[in-house]
Amino acid sequence: MTMSASDLDVLVPQSQIVELAGQRLAISPLVLGELPAMLKAVQPFAQRLADEPDWLALLSDHGDALLTGLAIASRQPREWVDALALDDAITLAATVFEVNADFFVRRIAPKVGDLAQRLNGRLAGLTPSPA
Repeated sequence: MTMSASDLDVLVPQSQIVELAGQRLAISPLVLGELPAMLKAVQPFAQRLADEPDWLALLSDHGDALLTGLAIASRQPREWVDALALDDAITLAATVFEVNADFFVRRIAPKVGDLAQRLNGRLAGLTPSPA
């Protein structure tokens, strides 16, 4: 079985170059040391990271956490991310998501959903039943 370049891209996500706010950035997959801060940042909205997230809704509902996550993933200061024009911020979010899709979609969102189900089950067991 031979692997094509696209097969390899799925197994080993590639960096993407974007030009934002006059800067050329190489957005590459997250590394181990970035995961704790990124997990903390995306936890409030991890379940909403589907194949095509609604970035404006996420910004509206979880703006601070989303901007922190973008700063971590782009390896830029939070102040730089905060100063981006809206179209640049959406481009950055989409690029970060695409480069790290495996991390977000296959690893984070399902685990958050599983945890929520387990907690709901435990909480249901603690709720007194009506007499």
